[in-house]
Amino acid sequence: MQLVFSDAQYWEDFLPLSFTRPVAEMRCGILTFSERWQKILDNTEISYFTENYLQAKFKNPKDVESLFLVTNFLPTEKVTQQIKDLDLGEALVYEDELIAARINMKGFSLNQIEKMTDIKEELIFFKKPTDLFTYNDKAIDFDFELLTKDKISQELSSTNGFLGDKKDLFIEEGAQIEFSTINTKTGKIYIGKNAEVMEGCHLRGPIALCEVSKFNLGAKIYGATTVGPHSKVGGEVNNIIIFGYSNKGHDGFVGNSVIGEWCNLGADTNSSNLKNNYANVKLWNYRTKHFEDTGLQFAGLIMGDHSKTAINTQLNTGTVIGVASNVFRAGFPPNLIENFSWGGFKDDEKFKLDKAYEVAEKVMARRKMPLTDEDKAILKHIFTEY
Repeated sequence: MQLVFSDAQYWEDFLPLSFTRPVAEMRCGILTFSERWQKILDNTEISYFTENYLQAKFKNPKDVESLFLVTNFLPTEKVTQQIKDLDLGEALVYEDELIAARINMKGFSLNQIEKMTDIKEELIFFKKPTDLFTYNDKAIDFDFELLTKDKISQELSSTNGFLGDKKDLFIEEGAQIEFSTINTKTGKIYIGKNAEVMEGCHLRGPIALCEVSKFNLGAKIYGATTVGPHSKVGGEVNNIIIFGYSNKGHDGFVGNSVIGEWCNLGADTNSSNLKNNYANVKLWNYRTKHFEDTGLQFAGLIMGDHSKTAINTQLNTGTVIGVASNVFRAGFPPNLIENFSWGGFKDDEKFKLDKAYEVAEKVMARRKMPLTDEDKAILKHIFTEY
C-alpha cells in the first residue's frame, strides 16, 4: 500500500529547515522520519503531500488507496498497531490533529473519513526545530532498537577505552574506531556503515554517527548528537543534529543546534547556546514573523541547507540562518540571517542565484551527487518568494 507522508500542519513551523524538503525528510535519532516509518510499516512505496514547489522533486501521491500519515512523532507499540489496523475511511487523531488515515487518494478529501479515533497515550511529537535536538535522545533510543534488532554488532577494537554495557553500542559493517573512548553509560551509541571515529575522540552517548560519516581527530562529542550520512565533525559538539552531507570539520563549539544539508562551518566557528543572563532563548518564527520564546535555556543554531560560515565566525545564542547564506563579515551577525545573504548582516546584498548554483554544484560533486534541475527550481523559488 502507498504511504503518503503529509506535512500540511507543520511545514511552516520547521522553517528554514523545511524550505528545501518536506517534514518527512528531516532527520533526528538515526533516521529521517520517512526512513523510520518505512521500517516501522515495512513499506517502501512512498509519496509526499507537501508544498507545491517541492512536489517536482518529492513524488506526488498516486490515485490509489493509501495510508495518509503525519510523520513527525514516535509511535508506541499500541499506536503502531492501531495505524496498521486502520480500515478504509478510518483515521486516528492526536490532540485534535489528524495523524493517520486510510483513504483513497483519488479525489482526495478528508470527507472520506467516516470514523475518527482519539489516541489517549502521550506521544513524543516534534512540532518545531528545537524539538529535534530536545527529544533526540528518545529518537536515538527508538531507532537503535528498530535498526539493531536481530543483528550482530562488529566487535569494538581493543585499542579503545570503553565504559558502559556493550549491548548499548552497535557498530555496523565497515565502520572503524581506534584509540578513542566510548561511554554508553549515558546513552546508546550507533556507528553506521563505513563510518569512522578517528584516533583520540571522546564519545559520550547517546550518539548516532551515520553512514560514511567521520568524527575527526580528537573530537569531543556529547549526546544527544546525530551526525547524518557523509558528514564530518571535529572540535566540540553537544546535543546537535546534522541532517547529512555537511561539515563542521575543525575546532570550535556548537551546541543544541540543527544543521541542514550541504552546509560548512569554517574553522573555529563557535555558536553560543546559553545566554549570559541564563534567560530563555528566543528564536525567529517564520510563521509569526517574530522572535518567540522557546522555553529553553539552551538553544544554539538553526541552519538551512547550503549555508556556510567563514573561519572564526561567532554566532549569538539562538541564531537562525536561512538557505544558501554565506556568513563571513567581522563581528557577531544578527540572530536572523536571511536566505541567500552575502555576508550575514541585515543590509548585505543577496548571493546571486547563478553563483549559488555554481557553489552548490561544486559542493555536491565532492559527494558525487548532482545539483538537479528540480534542486535548482527549489532554490529559485526560495530566492524569489522568501
